Amino acid sequence: MKENKTLEFKQTITNTFLKTVSAFANYEGGRIIFGITDQGQIKGLEDIAGACLEIENKINDSISPQPDYALQAQDSDQTIILTVNSGPNKPYLYKSKAYKRNDTATIEVDTLEFTRLVLEGKNLSFEELPAKNQDLSFHILEEKFKEHTGIEAFNKDILKTLNLYSNTDGYNHAAAILADRNEFPGIDMAKFGENISIIHKRATFANMSALAAYTQAINLFQDYYQYEEITSSVRKKVELIPEAAFREAIANALIHRVWDLNAQIRVLMFNDRVEVISPGGLPSGITKENYLAGKISVLRNPILSNVFYRLNIVEIFGTGVLRIIQAYTKSVRKPIFEINSQMIKVILPILEDAPEMTEDEKAVYRLLSKTMPKPISEITSSVTFGKSKVSGILKAMAKRGIITIEGTGRGTKYRL
Repeated sequence: MKENKTLEFKQTITNTFLKTVSAFANYEGGRIIFGITDQGQIKGLEDIAGACLEIENKINDSISPQPDYALQAQDSDQTIILTVNSGPNKPYLYKSKAYKRNDTATIEVDTLEFTRLVLEGKNLSFEELPAKNQDLSFHILEEKFKEHTGIEAFNKDILKTLNLYSNTDGYNHAAAILADRNEFPGIDMAKFGENISIIHKRATFANMSALAAYTQAINLFQDYYQYEEITSSVRKKVELIPEAAFREAIANALIHRVWDLNAQIRVLMFNDRVEVISPGGLPSGITKENYLAGKISVLRNPILSNVFYRLNIVEIFGTGVLRIIQAYTKSVRKPIFEINSQMIKVILPILEDAPEMTEDEKAVYRLLSKTMPKPISEITSSVTFGKSKVSGILKAMAKRGIITIEGTGRGTKYRL
């Protein structure tokens, strides 16, 4: 057993554990086990009953508001398990400061994170706050609604129905994000050549309606990853990367990103892939596993999500990731999702039909790149079978012309 983001060991009872209580109550919850060293060695405590009382008094006297916690004394090894649950009345403060977990460390939150905790404690989101600029126009939003819903008149009553306007506070941040002009970041796109030092195209769609940025991003994507093929009198559209997957990735980035951070959604376009990077990790209450499985949908920006849903841009039921995966059903190359506390990255590779291969060969095939050859050690570390089997697979695939072998001896590398 090792310390992690939701588990901490304390050999003795000192006030430092109170920072972790604050962190657990502010975020996902967790456990602190007293009587164990940082390395996981059980030492035990001398007076279990007295220690429980001391822990309880310290929490009650030092953490505000009162967190939800439970103490469990372990007579078998003289340890105490303190379980702290994530609370609804955020922020939970220790000495007027709020804390969070950063891997196995507990650190003070910054000003931006503190503001988010305050909003969460009030059951509010950033998009609900009143917009600083109340002089807004919505021609793009009006055009989209008339096109997709068939309404004839677009007025403040509709904006109220969409929760974009109230008589008391006026327009909120969600309204400003959808307004024709605003002060919010948008989408920064770049098309690279053979490496990141060669930029063929750079375009930034910011300070405009999120709907306009969405459309502009798709138009630029189409320029590089779609073409028409004419056979006899038949004209056929060919997609190098599924447009449906890119639409989902961009729409999800817009409606699920953190908007209180002045950072652009970044779209990096390469010859063999597109990367969509959205500021902000997963919203509170959803794990990476649930996100990838599409089992739970937690909306960071429900007002924006509702507008995109009404315009048939997204499904609001958490199916975005599954739709991206589904677009690659027939391709040997699959989308990749990278997630951390700061961002979500979706990597959409070029579609590639798989030659006739075994499942083990497909696993090796997916690891290889056309442009960046890999040594056998790097391939072996990413599959579930050993080096000798990988070697045999590589030789068989090279013999059939599926891959190319470069170099000799220890310098041997493989690519598609």
